[in-house]
Amino acid sequence: RDRDRRAVTRPTDEVTPLWLSHHWPDDYDRCTVVRGRHLCRRCLWMYPIAALVLVIGATAPRLAAPVEVAGYALLSLPALVDFVLEHLGRLRPSPRRMVAVSVPLGVGLGLGFTRYVHAPADPWFWGVTLAYGALAGGAWLTGRRWR
Repeated sequence: RDRDRRAVTRPTDEVTPLWLSHHWPDDYDRCTVVRGRHLCRRCLWMYPIAALVLVIGATAPRLAAPVEVAGYALLSLPALVDFVLEHLGRLRPSPRRMVAVSVPLGVGLGLGFTRYVHAPADPWFWGVTLAYGALAGGAWLTGRRWR
């Protein structure tokens, strides 16, 4: 039984393949370990929740457009702020904070994906996506230059 518990919590000495974790070893503090492999903590929470919201959104009656767009923008915002501040060196990675912002991010992305499925050319969807992507990408690039 202890051996099984160690397999879930102890990392292996090798680098986890990037398709499981897009982080390199110097960023493994942003990961959790499952069966000896590092998995991005944000992705581990965000994608299953986003997929669930997308399935519900694609099969249930639609929400009003302003609700979808506002949900996408507002529920994604805390994770964006966390990501930007972390990559600019203003915050240290925190497992609890990552989970706390990744759960609403998953709901927000699910609403955004739902919007995209129903209206792929929607300017509100693409406006939020491009603006948030530019902010996150800029913070990531700037943070990389300072390391």
